[in-house]
Amino acid sequence: MNVSLILIILLVGAFATFLAGDKLASKVALFFGLAAAGCSVVLLNHYNLGENISFIKQWITKPNIYFALKADGLSLAMLLLTTVLTPIIIFSSFGNEYKNSKSFYALILFMSFAMAGTFLASDGLLYYIFWELSLIPIYFIALIWGNGDTEERKKAVVKFFIYTLAGSLFMLVAFVYIYQKAGSLLLEDLYKLNLSATEQLWIFLAFFLAYAIKIPLIPFHTWQASVYQKAPTVGTMLLSGIMLKMGLYSVIRWQLPLAPLAAKEYMFIFIGLGLAGVIYGSIVALRQKDLKKLLAYSSLAHVGLIAAGTYTLTLDGLRGAVLQMIAHGFVVVGLFFVAEIIFRRYQTRAITEMGGIRAQTPKFTSMFLILVLASVALPTTFNFVGEFTVLYSLSQINIWFAILGGSTIILGAYYMLKMFQHAMLGETNSKLFADVTINEGITLVIVIAVLFFFGMYPKPIIDLITPSLEEILTQLNRIN
Repeated sequence: MNVSLILIILLVGAFATFLAGDKLASKVALFFGLAAAGCSVVLLNHYNLGENISFIKQWITKPNIYFALKADGLSLAMLLLTTVLTPIIIFSSFGNEYKNSKSFYALILFMSFAMAGTFLASDGLLYYIFWELSLIPIYFIALIWGNGDTEERKKAVVKFFIYTLAGSLFMLVAFVYIYQKAGSLLLEDLYKLNLSATEQLWIFLAFFLAYAIKIPLIPFHTWQASVYQKAPTVGTMLLSGIMLKMGLYSVIRWQLPLAPLAAKEYMFIFIGLGLAGVIYGSIVALRQKDLKKLLAYSSLAHVGLIAAGTYTLTLDGLRGAVLQMIAHGFVVVGLFFVAEIIFRRYQTRAITEMGGIRAQTPKFTSMFLILVLASVALPTTFNFVGEFTVLYSLSQINIWFAILGGSTIILGAYYMLKMFQHAMLGETNSKLFADVTINEGITLVIVIAVLFFFGMYPKPIIDLITPSLEEILTQLNRIN
């Protein structure tokens, strides 16, 4: 049994969902999503027992390309994030009706397949193929089932597609160059390369452009807010909860170990870019009147801090970044789902048109407040573990980095609580706000349970990812 089984389940699930027809599509998609999640947990158990669950087989002889899937603690953590969030996202959509739903749900599973492949691939070409494949389904999901003015949506989605694809081409050029040096694109062979400082700089920058757009980091973030707003909520969840983690994961797995000299030489610049995103995202979020846009800029601030943690090149920084990636995935999915629940009832995302909801639905208000507090890293929530670890790593580099990074907590608390006040509190709204349905309640409870459980007991994830991160740090500190 190996990790290729997950990819088979998700790919077969995508085709089965499409063939099931519109009436059964959502249920078939949920079944395969749950099957992939269950299989991931079983594979994790095999991994913890010391079994080899990686997969490698010669794929193309000329050039020398392998179908290689690497299953270590880091990739398994990201695989679990993908396969657990996928059925949650599918289940959250049951309150909506979609035209041609068989295609809609098939694209969700295909996107999950591509993202899982990206986290597992350990051959450069295979990784690049999965990386690009993930763009196709989200392009159609946002374009066909998105909201708002059709022309504006088309512009936003096409910009996102072209922008991301163009950045990735630089990464492809870097892979072509290092293949000529190594004669292989297997990760373990690339790690053995002895590249000059100049070569490492150009490779580092080529990878950085692809990742900075995907994450996104400023000034490469201009596509984000409009796409998050125009995409259907399911698409926004996929983008913010999982897809942007592809860029952050790839920094740790590919960029830093392949170009350690450049990473060390220009560390302060890239930490600075991450922290700039923290401050910029927080300030812009303060001015937003659209709930989805506010959450989009909030996400920009949080991933800026995660990126800053990865570029500290310390074990605490990398570990905190991975913990925060997983925590952010769950909390942002929960928050965007809250925005969708409100939209289902009021048909608006304008915060000024809300208010007075608490008096009608105290249970929903309580769950929303918990997600808001988790987002601002309240102790006992998962986000606190990741943010505290990242801030500690930044303080080891420079105390001012930690102070600037910590501004995300202060500013985040201000704009999130202010948003909550305007959206939920005040006198009873004249519009009726129906209480959460069973499906909606289950989705929110699952997300909140994960945030609290790992907020109080993060040890299983820390134990899972630490050995892999220590290996990457060994590679970073090698003598060239």
